[in-house]
Amino acid sequence: MDFVVDDNNSNIDNTNIPNTLPSSHFLSLPRPSSSSLSSLSWSPTPTPNPSPNPTHVTPYPPPPIVDTSTLAAHDFDVDPRTGFMPPHPPIPHLPPSLEGIRYDLWETTLRVACESRFELGVDTPGGGGGVGSEEWRERVRKLPILSIHPLLKSEVLLRRGHHVLAWILHFYIHTYPLHTPSILIPPSLTLPLLQISNELQLPPVLTYSDDVLYNWGLINPEGGVRKDNLRVLTSFTGTPSESHFYLTSARIELIGVRALEVMQSMLDELFVGDEIAVRRITGYLRELGEVIGEMEGELRGMGEGCDPKVFFEEIRPWFRGFDSIHPQRPWVFQGIDDIGIDSPPNPNPSPTQLSGPSAGQSSLIHALDIFLGVQHAEGEEEVLRKMRAYMPRHHRRFLGHLAESNRSLRGLVRGEGNEGNEMLIEAYNQAVGALRKLRDAHFGIVAKYIIVPAASAASAVNRSAANANAREGSRSRLKGTGGTDLARFLKSVRDDTREAVISSE
Repeated sequence: MDFVVDDNNSNIDNTNIPNTLPSSHFLSLPRPSSSSLSSLSWSPTPTPNPSPNPTHVTPYPPPPIVDTSTLAAHDFDVDPRTGFMPPHPPIPHLPPSLEGIRYDLWETTLRVACESRFELGVDTPGGGGGVGSEEWRERVRKLPILSIHPLLKSEVLLRRGHHVLAWILHFYIHTYPLHTPSILIPPSLTLPLLQISNELQLPPVLTYSDDVLYNWGLINPEGGVRKDNLRVLTSFTGTPSESHFYLTSARIELIGVRALEVMQSMLDELFVGDEIAVRRITGYLRELGEVIGEMEGELRGMGEGCDPKVFFEEIRPWFRGFDSIHPQRPWVFQGIDDIGIDSPPNPNPSPTQLSGPSAGQSSLIHALDIFLGVQHAEGEEEVLRKMRAYMPRHHRRFLGHLAESNRSLRGLVRGEGNEGNEMLIEAYNQAVGALRKLRDAHFGIVAKYIIVPAASAASAVNRSAANANAREGSRSRLKGTGGTDLARFLKSVRDDTREAVISSE
């Protein structure tokens, strides 16, 4: 059976940066079994002509279930210093060999792709990725199928494995000419990527965690994790614009650490709920609004280092998943019969929908929505639920636990006894207003970097083959790399945020 998805400086840094977690940290502990993958939005789909592969892959135990009975940050992989980003720099490469398995073959394959500066595939005869891309793809096809068993001992190793293979996948797919009717992804890539994705409970595609959360190192190893001390590990183009794009999101995540701290403090006060607690919550809400304002300021700084033309034409097309490409073409994951793990439950198989990475996969913004009680219409909420399937599983559980809390901030502000508390209501509305302004800024960035360039590409009279990727993104309704109808969705969630304001009358 094949796994089908309908698809309508050096770029990688191998500096040996220490990455040591305390022995008591849950990511350092042995990895026992866990729950199924039924919450994910992808599943195998059979094809009539399976691609045989004689290699048997031993099934492995799934990942652990963490204790979610409390809001202890370590249970959810939320660090008090770095938030949703890891507390230590992600490892820049897998060990060359573990238990005789040569993971340097994966790392070298990715390094060659990054250093070769491959071009995007276009829709002209022979228009596939520039010089050497087909030779590189043939190299991928000839890779041996590597066991992931040695990686199972470490969550950190599995994350790096997903990072490497997902980046290889996007290089492999997007260097093909656009007229290619279907893309056959070889078992050498399919099998380990699907196994690692199964372990991490992530889709087998590039996610926000691959290009932001786990895609950074320190400029100065002695300088600590600070906004001004981050550098990018892996990129498609090696351009300053691409690095700035990823690092802007990473810096926003670090600013958001204070927001998570304030939210935790308010949850503690909500448990008490007396007059003193309400006064403290009022102060915390003002602080939360200030932090969200800092996040907005960082986002508006995108233009200081990321060129809109470079982003739209050279960077963004690499991110695309099946549901942001037009016309769609199948991605066929070959060798699924030999993967050696149970398929996720799927009583009515249908083509899998894999989205590319997007800022909507950031757990931080979802956490703010949930905490402030911003309600979205069913259509928007469905999109947001889909995006959560692309988050690290511990972060999904954090959001689920936050949503299920019986300590509602919005309920307190609107509750009996606080109807006339203008200071509390004003502080709450300031925080909601700051979140709306953040979404205003995001819409402005999307307009500048995607909507306006797409409109220009659509209206151009003479379109060269080199601009085919820009044309592709401008057809039909403009979609984000996460598969959403971009402008409509962003306007809707912004309007939902505005409507969360509470009247003091």
